[in-house]
Amino acid sequence: MVKGLYQHVREIWKRPKSIIKPLLKERLIKWRKEKRFQKIEKPTRLDRARKIGYKAKQGFVIVRGRVKRGGRKRPLYGRRGRKPSKAGILKFTPKKSLQWILEERVQRKYPNLEILGSYPVGKDGRYKWFEVILIDPNNPVIKNDKNLKWITEKQHKRRVFRGLTPSGKKARK
Repeated sequence: MVKGLYQHVREIWKRPKSIIKPLLKERLIKWRKEKRFQKIEKPTRLDRARKIGYKAKQGFVIVRGRVKRGGRKRPLYGRRGRKPSKAGILKFTPKKSLQWILEERVQRKYPNLEILGSYPVGKDGRYKWFEVILIDPNNPVIKNDKNLKWITEKQHKRRVFRGLTPSGKKARK
């Protein structure tokens, strides 16, 4: 059976040491210098973006965002003079995945857009990068598309905060 383009792209991303590792290293160096949320023209991983529902048409926005890796710290208040190990501030792991946390942050940054989904594109010792696909529900192209107009309805507003994106559904299980 003949493999398609997206299958080849998927295989390359499964084994990044083969072709993509030197390219990814250059990209990560460049991405570290960028802002936390960066709008980009085209998806880095076209196979994953298309699987989530991306189409190269008006109304779609792609944002590459980064989130710090590792555990989270709880705020320390009213616990002065206590032993830090008993305060419950270190080694605290949230129930949400880093991907879901980033999606929520992107939604707060772009409140007029709706999140369709996201996928990982890279990581280093400090950060993990994801690309988030957003849709403008007020765009006439989206409103007239029979497969995408469901997102313009009222009950689909701010779906990421209710765990209705793929990463949120995975974390809720």
